[in-house]
Amino acid sequence: MKLKSILTIAAISIASLTYGQEASEALQISGSVDTYFKYDFEKAPNIKTYFANEHNSVSLGMIDLALKKTTGKASFVGELSFGPRGQAQSIAPSADGESFHIQNLYVNYAFSDKFTMTAGYMGTFVGYEVISPVANFNYSTSYLFGYGPFQNAGIKGTYAFSGKASLMVGLFNDWNAYQDLNGVSHIGAQLMLAPVEGWSAYINFLSGSSAGSPGTGTIIDLTTAYQVTEKFKLGLNAADYSIANDNGGYSGAAIYPQYAFSPAVALGLRGEYFNIKGAGGAADASLTAITVSGNLKAGGLTFIPEIRFDSDEDLSQSFMKSNGAATKSAAQFSLAAVYAF
Repeated sequence: MKLKSILTIAAISIASLTYGQEASEALQISGSVDTYFKYDFEKAPNIKTYFANEHNSVSLGMIDLALKKTTGKASFVGELSFGPRGQAQSIAPSADGESFHIQNLYVNYAFSDKFTMTAGYMGTFVGYEVISPVANFNYSTSYLFGYGPFQNAGIKGTYAFSGKASLMVGLFNDWNAYQDLNGVSHIGAQLMLAPVEGWSAYINFLSGSSAGSPGTGTIIDLTTAYQVTEKFKLGLNAADYSIANDNGGYSGAAIYPQYAFSPAVALGLRGEYFNIKGAGGAADASLTAITVSGNLKAGGLTFIPEIRFDSDEDLSQSFMKSNGAATKSAAQFSLAAVYAF
């Protein structure tokens, strides 16, 4: 009986180990779908923040499909999107008229518990907001997001000094390009710090010369978020992008206070100041934007009612009144539905 018990325990242990290995190697599928209605109060599509551009229309965002698999120390991620938010509004349409866009396509190898390397086409490490609406509290996006990179193709290595600090260094293509027409041209780095529980900060650097660019462009970006209490979260994104030899760029900052009344109801604000640097001695142009968004959750579905006010003192964005006259301000209301799976 004792021998039988030992054999039984051994069999259960082997079965558990086999199940654990199979579970870790199972193909994971996730993604989202989103749609929205937007109304510009001047009855013109004034606030063109890269997504949600159409006025007075029930419009499409995208369907996003992501695959992930891990086998031992190796893993891959492949993510495709179909629809305006994921294709034409986040990367220039291709000559062959493809109807999809690769959001992520990369492989990863963990050499140790502390050091990993990744190669392929990746969502950018710069900035606070991303293309997928699932990861953003607001549905419309910031100017900082729209003027910065969306994706970076390249190879990078990440070393975790501890659970509170890590460093990534990599070589990358031009922004948002599957192929770099002037060769691998950018160097990037990210320092992650998590000094206390609930607070993380990322200091990002990306510099290089893109094909057709008048000079080397350099971004220094800070992204940080602090879960102050169980209900209150505060985020911040600040960035400066400069192109050498006085060829323009941008700078700005956005703050993201959010309060969760319950697991199903939250309210957040994004306040942003954005400055477009004048090239060749031209004057700068600045904008401010206030966005108030709600998140109403029901299972995998999130409704995002949102109202946004933008001010453009320099008329750089060409906001218009309903009669076609220029105006320094614009406002819009939108209601989005985002389902994550």
